[in-house]
Amino acid sequence: MSVQVACLSFRQPYAGLVLDGVKTVESRWRPLLAPLESRTLAVHVAQRDWEGEEWRAVLSDALGMNRPQIEALLESAERFGRGVVAGLVDVGGTWLCPASLPEEELRQLERSAVLIGLEGKHLTRLTNPRWLQAPLPARGCRDVWTVEIPTHLLP
Repeated sequence: MSVQVACLSFRQPYAGLVLDGVKTVESRWRPLLAPLESRTLAVHVAQRDWEGEEWRAVLSDALGMNRPQIEALLESAERFGRGVVAGLVDVGGTWLCPASLPEEELRQLERSAVLIGLEGKHLTRLTNPRWLQAPLPARGCRDVWTVEIPTHLLP
């Protein structure tokens, strides 16, 4: 038996940060996840890494993590490797981040998204992250697609 779940590819380290509950806001240039509000999303770990290191600055500066804590997070994120569906997350509401937010509100969103420069992006709340029992090999896609997850892999 299996269940069909909407799926989205995340580059590392963001896939692991979502599944480890550090990243609780996803940002996209369009409201890609809005139709999935109140549904479960499968998290696919892309083969490629995120280009840029701003996530590292957010983890160390804004979230106050030290190098060993960051390395432990990165190691956790790689537990299933790449090119796999690794877990599930529940999708909340999507909203457009305005260009003029109070500084503290913007910093809080950046901490939640583990990313800077959110103005003008569509933000989506992610909750209840959970890793699958084992990885499910799958080829990634550009947008949201549907994946069949065998029930024995569900958390």
